[in-house]
Amino acid sequence: MPSTPPAETFPAHTPAASQIFTTVLTHGPLTRQEAARRTGLSPAAVTKAVRPLIEAGFLVEDAGAETRPALGRPANPVRVDGGRALFIGLKATGDEIIGVLTDLCCRIRVARRVPLTGRAPREVLPVAADLVRELLTEAEGFGVQVLGLGIAVAGDVDRAAGTVRFSPFLEWRDVPLVALAEEASGLPVTVDNDVRALTMAEQWFGDGVGLSDFAVVTVGAGIGCGLVVHGRVVSGSHGVAGEIGHVQVVPDGPPCRCGDRGCLEAVASDAAITARVREVTGVPVADATEALALARAGDEGARAVYARAGEAIGRGIATVANLLGPERVIISGEGLAAYDLFAGQVRDAFAAAAFGSAARCELRTRPLPFEEWARGAAATAIQSFAGR
Repeated sequence: MPSTPPAETFPAHTPAASQIFTTVLTHGPLTRQEAARRTGLSPAAVTKAVRPLIEAGFLVEDAGAETRPALGRPANPVRVDGGRALFIGLKATGDEIIGVLTDLCCRIRVARRVPLTGRAPREVLPVAADLVRELLTEAEGFGVQVLGLGIAVAGDVDRAAGTVRFSPFLEWRDVPLVALAEEASGLPVTVDNDVRALTMAEQWFGDGVGLSDFAVVTVGAGIGCGLVVHGRVVSGSHGVAGEIGHVQVVPDGPPCRCGDRGCLEAVASDAAITARVREVTGVPVADATEALALARAGDEGARAVYARAGEAIGRGIATVANLLGPERVIISGEGLAAYDLFAGQVRDAFAAAAFGSAARCELRTRPLPFEEWARGAAATAIQSFAGR
């Protein structure tokens, strides 16, 4: 492994410095006056927070882009220098690990995928370590240090403890992933649920920028939901906030792996759709790709299965809207490959089940490859570095 120098720490690690850095990162370039308005900090507090960030090179002043306020001298905007540092993000599925090298603005510079031959930690962790070594080697060509590693895993993840409590696709229980990854990589490591990581990336860099309340609903191998409430990604007291995949949408419906029946995931996940298509059509489709091809070929039974899934997803999204009243729900995940087959049912079921003004919630689709999920993991590492 390339030698890893001692990890650099965030300068002026105060709440004000972290808040200013995050605000400029997500909304910049901003003048100091604009940063003060957005954060509610005094101009003096902003100046005090900005100074060490500029001295350390994390913020730069755009002297050639000055703006003139209504009163006073011209003000120079400040922005984050994306090339100042690099971060690594890993997304682990049951079949592969996707890794990205991003800059400080979470722009992907290098992306890699490596297959998994097994799912046990003793099989996955060496593959992950090799991928990190490869990305660290790639980072040498950029001439700046890698300052953090983020790992995103589906399931019940305790970010504070650095532990994967349970990951259904990897079949992991109580894996101390942060300790293991830090020992292998020599980097500060952040581990989080993959949907929460994706939601964090959308909040800072995607379709959630500027929104105080929104949700990300992912459809595919599972059904997930990330929540942002009053500007904060919500994990809940036990780390499982947003588990709409296990909200019952079909009373006495098909059994779910959680032990209940009629859960959204038991109706609308890729595996559930595939099994139902086999049952309804008698065609032995092997996976979601074959089930989708059959529906696209015009098989009415297969198309009805997708329509049913769309209705279930719409009811699940309405549940989120009724409980939290988000301004926007972003629908993503690999299951969007079939969205044309159930888009109408999603919107109709949502409109029918959303109560009152909750129906004003905007539904927006955002197809994202798994590299973007790995980017979400890198975003959690950037967030941890900045002390947010």
